[in-house]
Order: sequence, then structure tokens, then C-alpha cells
Amino acid sequence: MADLRNPLRRVRGLGSAKEGTHHWWAQRLTALALVPLVVWFVVSIVALSGADYAAARAWVSSPVPMALLILIIGMTFYHGQLGLQVVIEDYVHVEWQKFTLLILVKGAALLLAAIGIVAIARIAFGG
Repeated sequence: MADLRNPLRRVRGLGSAKEGTHHWWAQRLTALALVPLVVWFVVSIVALSGADYAAARAWVSSPVPMALLILIIGMTFYHGQLGLQVVIEDYVHVEWQKFTLLILVKGAALLLAAIGIVAIARIAFGG
């Protein structure tokens, strides 16, 4: 099979990292999974719009809504992190800045997802 990298990239070892396809699929799959989750979430919030705190808390405490809320939080932050990663990799050309921003974005996504999941758990389990 022919090597399609230019000679300078071959010398530097800067060819395909074999990560692009996985990243592309992960972003598409999270987007696809978020469509029904967001529809479910919006319908659920509209249905709960007239409910009091106790009813909303009872709803969050139910196993299926709690699991779906945790899933939507995790998927949303993972999908957002994947999208921001592409933007950073495409438009930030100074390597230390790119590395720093990627670490910050991944850390922020992880931290915010963890905060959201802990908030759901505290509501559900009465913390």
C-alpha cells in the first residue's frame, strides 16, 4: 500500500495518528444518543412544570429517570468535550497552548459532569 504522507511528514513521523475515525464516530454516536435523551428530558420537564418540589424529587428518585438524567449529563459533557477538542486541534497552533487547552477542556468537562451527577444523586437520595 502506498504511503500518502509527504516526505517531510514521514521523516518527522507526523502521519495519521489513527485516532480520527474513532473520534468522528464517538462524536456522531453521542449526538445520535442525545437526540432521544433531550426529547425525553424536554417532555419530562414540561410534564413536571406544575409539580411541587416533592413530586419533582420523587420523579428524580425513580430509577429510570435518575439513570437517564445521569446518562444525559455524561453524554452532553463528553460530546461537548469532543467538539471543543476538534476546534482546539484545528485552530490552536502553538503546541503548549494546545496541550494546556485540551487538558483544561477535558478537566472542565469531567468536573462539571461529576458535579451534575452528584447533584442528581443528592436530590435522589436526600443528601
